[in-house]
Amino acid sequence: MNALIRSLLAAASLALSAGGAMAQTTVKWLHLEVNPNQLKIWEEVARSFEAAHPGTKIEMQFLENESYKAKLPTLLQSNDRPHIIYSWAGGVLKAQIEAGVLQDVAGSIKDIAPEISPAALAAFTQDGKVYGLPFAQSQVGFLYNKDLMAKANVDGTKIKTWDDLLAAVKALKAAGVTPLTVGGGDKWPLHFYWTHLAVRIGGKAAFQAALRGESGGFEGETFQKAGDLMKQLVDLQPFQNGFLGFKNPQSTGYFGDGKAAMTLVISTVYHQQKALAADKVGIPDDKLGWFDFPTIPGGKGEAADTLGGINGWLVTRGAPKEAVEFVKFFVSKDVQSRLAAGNFLVPVVKGADAAINNAFMRNIAQNLARSNYHQNFYDQDLGPSVGRVVNDATAELAGGSMTPRQVSKAVQDAWKQGN
Repeated sequence: MNALIRSLLAAASLALSAGGAMAQTTVKWLHLEVNPNQLKIWEEVARSFEAAHPGTKIEMQFLENESYKAKLPTLLQSNDRPHIIYSWAGGVLKAQIEAGVLQDVAGSIKDIAPEISPAALAAFTQDGKVYGLPFAQSQVGFLYNKDLMAKANVDGTKIKTWDDLLAAVKALKAAGVTPLTVGGGDKWPLHFYWTHLAVRIGGKAAFQAALRGESGGFEGETFQKAGDLMKQLVDLQPFQNGFLGFKNPQSTGYFGDGKAAMTLVISTVYHQQKALAADKVGIPDDKLGWFDFPTIPGGKGEAADTLGGINGWLVTRGAPKEAVEFVKFFVSKDVQSRLAAGNFLVPVVKGADAAINNAFMRNIAQNLARSNYHQNFYDQDLGPSVGRVVNDATAELAGGSMTPRQVSKAVQDAWKQGN
């Protein structure tokens, strides 16, 4: 009898083991990160979570930036939707909320919410509901190659005004150096110029007024002048040959290869230019500089105002509870500190910024801390439909096929139509 009982118990144990294997939960995590050094840490974080949560598998899925934007709406409507998705917040997030494809996680993050920057968490909050967690902040500004600047006797630390930038472009061209590289084929990198000019010219008040349809909306003086000043730059032909055919990763690699003196980019390109350079080394720190977007004489924006992103992870409707737990783990102080120590991000969790040990990233963190107005990217903040028009129109302006006034009108028309 004892042998029979032992046999039955063994059979039951095998059945339970098989059932446990069958019950494994797979969390599908869709991202667009290309930096292998950062991805290595992300992989290790995923494996650590799996080790602490037996029966859970974190499946990392990748889409290139533009493919991500194009394919995500369809993916979110499918039965095989990812459980965790990358987000820039803003109007695109609002559209996803309205489509009913996201999950409110407010009740599950009460323990970690007090540790997160209130402004960053607010970017993922609507009507008291929280649809994900932020994990990084970024700033748009100019990276520059000190050696190439020196060939034209240009000192990047002294570029403070728009006229200073135009003078630098002229000097670089005269010295036979390509002044700027941009991924014009992706369009959105070009909208940084028009958007940041508007931030400097009109400040927060002008943007908020435009959203309300006041002062001419996006056809108002601030945005028309932004177009005029962008055209001043474009007329100097400052970009690399064929810039409208360059994708952003290609442009970033072009800068990393030392082929252009400057590039207006998100601060995370500090790492990406190394990863995307042909030699995988890029511009070393001692040859790399940064200056904030120039001020505009008479502009109402503050010099400390910033343009950039608040990036986060959203949890989709129907995702397993382990998806929320993984996002919380990813945004924990330990993981944030590890990524900050690798100088991959400006963290959003209180105290994690102490781990930043790199002068470049410390400068970005200090800039963001000083900023009283951090404007999210227009192509995200204004929603997918209007954002597409912003990107298309500013690319047309850079290519010479639209005037500044036509750009402003196109954006205003799109905003009115959607609101």
